[in-house]
Amino acid sequence: MKFINDLSDDAVLKEIGHRITQYRLNQDKTQAILAQEAGVSNRTMARIEHGDSVQASSIIRILRALQLVENLDTLLPEPAVSPIQQLKMQGKRRQRASSKSAKSKKEEPWWWGDEE
Repeated sequence: MKFINDLSDDAVLKEIGHRITQYRLNQDKTQAILAQEAGVSNRTMARIEHGDSVQASSIIRILRALQLVENLDTLLPEPAVSPIQQLKMQGKRRQRASSKSAKSKKEEPWWWGDEE
């Protein structure tokens, strides 16, 4: 299954659990052994593979034990800064998003029948 935006959170968690199970089996490890190597409980390991919600740190520990943590770069690549933004910031790092000011939004009077 491919990860797409239309998938529910539950479907994504189940697919992550399924993939972790397959990597674990490919490395010929039991749930108990992988849980011990990752420093998580056996119950947490079972919950991850079942597709239940767990803490992100538990998934990171499992990925580290499976030697997959470097794949997080593919999951969340480092964002590129647009050239225009670089010019505006002149080497500074952006820390906040700007909001649209209420004054800049030109409001026109609304009339019944103008919904089209």
